[in-house]
Amino acid sequence: GLLLLAAALGGAAAARCPAPCVCDNLRAHVLCLNGSLVAIPDTIPELTKKLDLWGNSFSVIPAGAFLATPYLTHLDLQHCKVERLEEGAFRGLGRLVYLNLASNSIALLYQESLDGLSSLQQLILEGNRIEEIQPGAFGHLGSLTVLDLRANALVYLPDMVFQGLQVLRWLRLSHNTLHVLGNEAFAALPALRRLSLDHNELQALPGEALARLDGATRLDLGHNPITYVAEEALAMASLRHLFLDHASLQDVAPDAFARSPQLRMLDLRENQLQGLPPLAGAGGLARVSLHGNPLLCSCLLRPFHNWLARARVQAEGACAAPPALRGRPLDSLKPPEMRCSRLRTPPSPSTPSEQPRAASSRRCPRGCVCSPDFHHGSCENRDLQEIPRDFPEDTRLLDLRRNTFRTVPPDAFPGLKELVSLHLQSCGIRALQPGALRGLESLVYLYLTDNRLSTLAAAAFEGAPQLAYLDLDRNAFTRVPAGAFQLLPNLISLHLQHNSIGELAEGDLAGARGLRWLYLNRNAIRHIAPAALAPAKMLEKLQLERNQLVEVPTAALRGLSALSDLKLSRNPIKRMGDGVFLPVASSLQHLYLDNMGLEQISPRAFAGLGPKIRSLYLESNKMSNIPNMSNFTGLEILNLQDVPFHCDCQLLPLHRWINKLNLRVGATCESPAEARGLKVKLSTTFQTCPGWGRGEEANPEKTTAASKPSKKKRSGKSPTRGFNKSRA
Repeated sequence: GLLLLAAALGGAAAARCPAPCVCDNLRAHVLCLNGSLVAIPDTIPELTKKLDLWGNSFSVIPAGAFLATPYLTHLDLQHCKVERLEEGAFRGLGRLVYLNLASNSIALLYQESLDGLSSLQQLILEGNRIEEIQPGAFGHLGSLTVLDLRANALVYLPDMVFQGLQVLRWLRLSHNTLHVLGNEAFAALPALRRLSLDHNELQALPGEALARLDGATRLDLGHNPITYVAEEALAMASLRHLFLDHASLQDVAPDAFARSPQLRMLDLRENQLQGLPPLAGAGGLARVSLHGNPLLCSCLLRPFHNWLARARVQAEGACAAPPALRGRPLDSLKPPEMRCSRLRTPPSPSTPSEQPRAASSRRCPRGCVCSPDFHHGSCENRDLQEIPRDFPEDTRLLDLRRNTFRTVPPDAFPGLKELVSLHLQSCGIRALQPGALRGLESLVYLYLTDNRLSTLAAAAFEGAPQLAYLDLDRNAFTRVPAGAFQLLPNLISLHLQHNSIGELAEGDLAGARGLRWLYLNRNAIRHIAPAALAPAKMLEKLQLERNQLVEVPTAALRGLSALSDLKLSRNPIKRMGDGVFLPVASSLQHLYLDNMGLEQISPRAFAGLGPKIRSLYLESNKMSNIPNMSNFTGLEILNLQDVPFHCDCQLLPLHRWINKLNLRVGATCESPAEARGLKVKLSTTFQTCPGWGRGEEANPEKTTAASKPSKKKRSGKSPTRGFNKSRA
């Protein structure tokens, strides 16, 4: 009876396998890779345990998207262009242990985004554009052991932001732009053993926040602009490995590590240290690495050198001066060689003074909720018509979404000097008056999404000089509010998508000299003036998807030497001429040219581009051939799906190149008739071409086998998934 039931279930599952997918019912695996899916298929076999949807186009994961597959343990949604997780998106997945959402466009994590994942052990959110995490977002992930938030856009971590992660062992926050951490940001992480904070913008060691981590054994703080480590700066009872490499250190206090008694290894490579004092407080230290520092091996270094010998600490590094000792390893020096000279060490920077925190005696406005633990105030959806006052002075996050304010008057937020994040989405706001934000000297995030703004004056931002993230999407702008950003020297990210902007004119971005990410998707832009982007010389991401451009705005790209990500998808660009990407060829890594109706690409259209390009999206276009891209040796993603290739001998170089790539590119032949529907990689029409047999395709059996999805390649380290490179 059981055998019959199993057979019946297996047959039903096989019958229900969605069209673009491969279903392995024996192992309960379903693969729908690099497809054109725009919604989660509703015919995935119910008993599926592993579901891989890598490389599709979902945009939104709706509520209850996976209710039909309650047995899932592994879910992969990498590179799926996901922008939003709706409340309850993963509800019903109580067995899921692994969720990979890397390389999407998720910007905000709300409290309900991750509900229902009570068994989840690994959550990968690397490579999104998460700017803010609301306290409580991880509150239901009681089984999580690894949380990966690398390469996002985080600037600030509020208090208790990781509450609920009782068994988390590794928190990865590398490659963000963090420069403010709440003192209680890492409270409620009792099991944490490893914290990665390298490649951020921390200017001082966040000692208060780190003191909450008395079980952590490894801390990565490299590649931060930290200049000084003060007395007793680090109080981490279990810390054994500390990485402070590639920072800007000029001095370390003698007792800097006195309250971290288990410290064994200290990495201080590539800093600006001319010397160190005896680190008397670090009694258990076994090794200190000082490679790449301008060490001055004079008598001033003798106390440190003597201490190394007494404490039996191994030191790695070499002298930079005086000339007689240049290049000598520290451990080869003898005290008499370290003579005094007229050189003097620079004075130590003084310890930054601690600002006393403003005591908050204020009460909470009527009808609102104020949380002293989170420093969080909320009046969301209270039908308010005026912005309330009298919030506690130490409020850092203020949520006023979904009210009907219509206007934000001058001095609307008195006394909120510590406010970091302000939410004013969906408030019917038509005007942000001059001085509206006056006094918000710590404000980093301002969300004005889904309002009715059509113009903005620079004076509206007076008094908020730290503002870095500004969301103005879904408003009524018909042009970029020219000059509005003059008072925002720290603006990093500007969202203007879903407006009705018709052109980018010279002067529109005046003053936005620090801008890195500009989102202009879903407007009506027909023209970009040659000097329109000139003020934003540090621009890294430019998103122009779904506009009315009829040509690549080559002239406007001149001077953008840091641009790595350019999105031109869904613009009516029919032809591409020679060298259209030359101005950004030395920096461009990700290029989106899909769904444009592109009919012709000049043979030299990609001139200058090469090994730096990591992903290229050309799917859903109308050209029958593409330029030679044999020098694109760094490609990790190439999408050529739904392109009508004519598989004659002119396409032989592309056929050869695709066979060498070891990537799933999705290219199929449209013509001639005998090749229609065949993969370009496998088409036999090339066998009649002159030169056939010189390349790898000489062995058709080898080619065919290589193109089949082998079981070995499904591991996370598959060459097919080369983008997943480890970065601490």
